[in-house]
Amino acid sequence: MAESLEKKKTRARSIIRALERAHPDAKIAIEFSTPLELLVATILAAQCTDERVNQVTRTLVKKYTSAGDYAKADPATLEREIHSTGFYRAKTRAVIGMAKELVTNHGGTVPRTLEELTALPGVGRKTANVVLGNAYGQPAIAVDTHVFRVSQRLGLAKSDDPERVHDQLSEVIPKPKWTFVTHLLTTHGRRVCMARTPACPTCPVRALCPWPGKTQK
Repeated sequence: MAESLEKKKTRARSIIRALERAHPDAKIAIEFSTPLELLVATILAAQCTDERVNQVTRTLVKKYTSAGDYAKADPATLEREIHSTGFYRAKTRAVIGMAKELVTNHGGTVPRTLEELTALPGVGRKTANVVLGNAYGQPAIAVDTHVFRVSQRLGLAKSDDPERVHDQLSEVIPKPKWTFVTHLLTTHGRRVCMARTPACPTCPVRALCPWPGKTQK
């Protein structure tokens, strides 16, 4: 029998409480001090580890302090500076294009709405929600690979489409917790619910997880 939405909401609240106890230090792994720094770093984080992105952006933020700096950047130079993050040509085009759009249409300021953010070059819903949730304090679910995997194993969402996973999570997770639950699921995915060999025997939400592929002791 399929789980009703109300029962799923109740189970989701229990899962959140258990994960809060297990990962009280859960937070965004990307280092930033301004919305622009977070936006650039999140673009660079595609198909790259947060650790590598942090190494790269620690140098970038000293040179590029405004959207105007990025907008005027020499593409070949920026490509070299972000080369280690992978897909550097596409990321360079996205960062410079995004910055030019900020300068032209937003006075160099990173906008505060999903619609305006996703209209920027290289900015999808996940990237926009990372910025909204962490730079601007708005409730926002960012579906990265960990959130995508863990939420489906926990039976909180079911889809091959990250957009649908986002919408399904929005239905069962209390809105004020959207941003923090993103960090909880990501942290849990990195520490316990790994892609290949999840630590199911020691998982703090094992009893609440319907996933049939659990690893054994």
